[in-house]
Amino acid sequence: MASFKAFMPFLFVVCLMVGSVSAQLSSTFYDTTCPNVSSIVRGVVEQALRSDDRAGAKLIRLHFHDCFVDGCDGSVLLEDQDGIVSELGANGNDGITGFNIVNDIKAAIENVCPGVVSCADILALASRHSVNLAGGPGWETQLGRRDGRTANLNGAMELPSPFDDLSVLRRKFRDVQLDDTTDLVALSGAHTFGRSRCRFFDRRLNTSNPDPTLNSTYADQLRENCQPGRDTFVNLDPTTPDTFDRNYFTNLQSNRGLLESDQVLFSTSGAPTISIVNSFASSQSQFFTAFAQSMINMGNLGPLTGSTGEIRTNCRRLN
Repeated sequence: MASFKAFMPFLFVVCLMVGSVSAQLSSTFYDTTCPNVSSIVRGVVEQALRSDDRAGAKLIRLHFHDCFVDGCDGSVLLEDQDGIVSELGANGNDGITGFNIVNDIKAAIENVCPGVVSCADILALASRHSVNLAGGPGWETQLGRRDGRTANLNGAMELPSPFDDLSVLRRKFRDVQLDDTTDLVALSGAHTFGRSRCRFFDRRLNTSNPDPTLNSTYADQLRENCQPGRDTFVNLDPTTPDTFDRNYFTNLQSNRGLLESDQVLFSTSGAPTISIVNSFASSQSQFFTAFAQSMINMGNLGPLTGSTGEIRTNCRRLN
């Protein structure tokens, strides 16, 4: 089994690659203009979790889908409007939710620090708190992003899909300048909490052509939940569905990855991702360290800074 130390040289290289971007962002960016921004975001996320177990997973998905399309600029939040064709019509954004929580966070911040904090930064902060509140790691969130004034529907069509095989997933990560092994496996570990609808995996349950990479007992359990005509929600992690932990990876080892895009990380013969899955399955601290670094790497993708973009008053619409 590979040691996590083997991955550290890569992480160091990534840090160097994003160094120029990181220099434009800062963990202290709002210290004078909105010093309580992090606690405000955390408070709203905590409140949302009281009535919605999926709130944290919804928020981190929004951040992922934002950053994977032209960088972390809040574009995923934009609705159709004059001059904007929303990214929400892309297949990869099918079923994406959590906008009401973002709206609540934005309203709470605007009440204290009007016109200061971007929607892109709200997604970054909300993701960190969502993970941490579920028992996962924290990390020093770099801030100072501004919101974009465009959306990219065609770009959103290239979001990672639950139906992608490993070669496609690796290519999509390389296309946005994330590592196609360590970042891919670590960020996929966000599926240790949250839910998925049956339509995103039910083709694996075909009894006449069963998926050989899906545990047969687990498949039977899924069929009970996903009977014809029932597009219900199923836990991404069948063991600890609301806790951020390493069980996503132990599930892959026992062929209990819910989505095809999950299980291929472990079940693709000879894949370089297998040893990383094994390392994270054996050590939660290794997973947490890598996940935190990969979230920083992803958060540094193409931010708008300085005078570019804007600070949206309403995250769903341009000013």
